[in-house]
Formats: sequence, C-alpha cells, structure tokens
Amino acid sequence: MSFSAPLALLALIALPLLIRWYVGQQRRRARATQAFVAPALIASVAPRRPGWRRHAPMLAFLLAITALIIAAARPQRTVAVPLGSAAVMLANDISDSMKATDVRPTRLGAAQQAARRFLAGVPDSVAVGSLEFARHPTVLQSPTTDHGLVRSAIDQLHPGGGGTAIGDAITTAVRVLRALPAQGGKRPPSAILLLSDGASNVGENAVEAARAAAAQHIPVYTVALGTAHGTIPIPQGGHLVSTPVPVSPQQLGEIASASGGRAYTAADNVQLRAIYAHLATQLSHKHIKQEITASFAGGGLVLLLFGGVLSLAWFGRLA
Repeated sequence: MSFSAPLALLALIALPLLIRWYVGQQRRRARATQAFVAPALIASVAPRRPGWRRHAPMLAFLLAITALIIAAARPQRTVAVPLGSAAVMLANDISDSMKATDVRPTRLGAAQQAARRFLAGVPDSVAVGSLEFARHPTVLQSPTTDHGLVRSAIDQLHPGGGGTAIGDAITTAVRVLRALPAQGGKRPPSAILLLSDGASNVGENAVEAARAAAAQHIPVYTVALGTAHGTIPIPQGGHLVSTPVPVSPQQLGEIASASGGRAYTAADNVQLRAIYAHLATQLSHKHIKQEITASFAGGGLVLLLFGGVLSLAWFGRLA
C-alpha cells in the first residue's frame, strides 16, 4: 500500500498523546472517587462498575481516528488490470543442445509444454507470435489473437542445427512486432519472451540487439533452461560420444538487463511452466494504482458511530 499524501500520516503521532491523556483522565477519576467517598461506602455509592465497557467506546474512537488519518493520506493499492491489446513474440532456441534430457522430456520438449501453458494463460486479446532460431531465425507465426495457430507453430518446433543466433532472433522479433498495425494511433505494448540454454555464438551481437529492442520500448524476457549436467550424443569416429552442453545463463541475464526485461532460470519443467504462467499474467496486464480512501473513511465513520452508540447506551453520554 502506498499513499498520495503521506505527510498526513504525521498526525498519527498524536495518537500516543491521546492515549496518555485518556489514561491520565481515568486515574484522576479513580483518585477523586477515593478522596471524596469513604472506602466503606464505595460499594453502596458505586455498586456497579462498568469494567471493560468503560474503555470500549474510547477504543472504537481511537480506531476511528486512526482510519480517518490514513484516509486523509489517500491510500492506494496496486492492482493488475488486463491490457486492451498487447503483443508477445515467443523466441525458442532449437539448436542441437536443446535435445539434452537433463530437463524432461527434453529441453525443447519442456519449452513447448511451457509455451502452451503461456498461451492458456494470456487473454484472447493478446496477439502472440512464434519464431525458432539456431544458426538463423525463422518466423513460424506472426503475432495473432488466434492462439490455435500459435499452438500449431509451437508443435512444429524440432531441434537441429549448429549455432545459436540470439542477436538475430531478437532483431527479427523486433522487426515483426514493429510491423504490427497501430491501434488508436499507438503500437500495442510489445515484448519478447526468449528461451535458450546458451550464449549467442553466431550472427549479430545479442546485447547490442537487446539495446536496440529497448530503444523501441520492447523488453526481452529471457529464460535460461537446463542444468550444468546436460549432455547430447554427437557422432565421432563411427560411434556416439556423450558431449556436455551445460546451461549458460550469464549472457541471457545481460540481454534482459539491457532491454529492460527480466531474466529467469529453470532447471526443470516444473520451474519452467511456473515461469511461463507468471509471465502470461505479467505481459498481458498492466499495474495501476487504485485509491482506497473511501474504504478507510467509511470504516472510520462507522467506528465513530459505533463508539457513540456504545457510550450513549451504557453511560448516557457520548464520551
């Protein structure tokens, strides 16, 4: 919770002083009773003691004052509201290392499952596209609100090909997103969700491509998928040799930072699906501040009324 007028909260400093005054009043009342009434006559003069009821109205008043001071500070809460339109490009690494089985069923298979989870989580109004990349990027589906077409494109992903051209993939995704028709004179908010298991080793410099994406207000959210123990079989000398393909998240983190996005890492398909489900919400919603002053003000007034009713009912006075 945040406040539009936080200086009003300084009034809360007065609450301890009010409590101290009230406690002092109660002590003075008790001393006055003892001073003017003989101890043997107290039971007959004041046979019924209100006990906790004496303080209940004051507690209600104190809570009411607190709520009204908070209301004066104009409290706000942050809420997520769906975007009227948005576009997301899914960029998936399909290089040979994505055949590694350290993430079940394979790295690419887990990426496909997570992408389907992403599609299930975004509103129908969000346009989603898909591209694959190894040595070169290929657009499989331009951004569309027909998520069935995107799902079919994701099903077509197959590993194969040497090289990892992350920079070229980012540049291609930016070009596709910038070509989308404007709505109301403005291009829809756009983002790239890029999944890979390693660093770019061919094509355009990936971090420079990320900076160019940032200049177009298109953040790149990266997901590094895999573990340090991944291997793939590579033919050598007539037989297959198990070759290490450890995940390399460092450059993906630099890409996300340079573009204004965020970097994630996933070592298994459970983590990956959770990341994609989170991003489905984040990339299709915007966060706005919603004022909740009326709730506090209304609560304060109800407490004031409640305290007054208690005081009148029990003691025949308002305080």
